[in-house]
Amino acid sequence: MDEDRFNMSVRKFLKVVGVSSQREIESAVREALKAGRLRDNETLKARMTLEIGTISFRHEIDGDIDVG
Repeated sequence: MDEDRFNMSVRKFLKVVGVSSQREIESAVREALKAGRLRDNETLKARMTLEIGTISFRHEIDGDIDVG
């Protein structure tokens, strides 16, 4: 396995995940605020799940997102 190529590929994938996830979260929060389903001082519990079926890999990360 070419470690450098593999490392760059993983980093590229995670960058896309991070950027697209941030946009989606920001959009959903703005919409929830606008609709009155969320207050601007709340903390959201979040969970990110990453799966790679081919190698039976699953990784979950729990965290908080402060809206205010």
